[in-house]
Amino acid sequence: MTLVLTILAVFVILVASETWWRQHRTHGELSRKFVHITVGSFVAFWPYFLSVRDIELLSMAFLVVVALSKYLHIFRAIHSVQRPTWGEFWFAAVVGGLAFIVARHPHVYTAALLEMSLADGLAAIIGTRYGNRHRYVVLGSPKSLVGTLTFFVASCLILGGYGMLSPGMLHLPLLLSISLVATVLENIGARGFDNLIVPLFVAAGLIIK
Repeated sequence: MTLVLTILAVFVILVASETWWRQHRTHGELSRKFVHITVGSFVAFWPYFLSVRDIELLSMAFLVVVALSKYLHIFRAIHSVQRPTWGEFWFAAVVGGLAFIVARHPHVYTAALLEMSLADGLAAIIGTRYGNRHRYVVLGSPKSLVGTLTFFVASCLILGGYGMLSPGMLHLPLLLSISLVATVLENIGARGFDNLIVPLFVAAGLIIK
């Protein structure tokens, strides 16, 4: 029953985003990031009410849905970004892959996926809105100083929350180091590759701390 409700919740978010996008097509990036933040943040807490096997199955289902949506133009809101990107596929893959890697560390899974969904999503939205004056390009992807700073601050807050909830202490130098490297990886992760490398790096850093 929990699995069915989880699938229904994701479907409702996708439909709501698609409906909004069709009515406000000038805000395509905002629609895509709405899905990125809401679905990603929801997925981040799956280990607390779903089994690892369920998460892996949902990850595979995500891959199928994203592929069908991209080639059949079903959920166009999540593909509305103008530059070439495979971010949706990396997102779907890392959901199941991370669950397998950190099966015994739900707090690590949550923190790692929030870095991908919340920190990255906020960086894109705030950077797009307020970062027009200080922009730069990395491997063909437009970036902004405001967006980069937003990612770093959000990353620190996410890891700070992890440090308060996890059994082991997360010292400030390590917190800042992980956030800094994650910010660099987010910058160089071209074509959505940051959706894979950022959560995997954060998870690795928290496990071996």
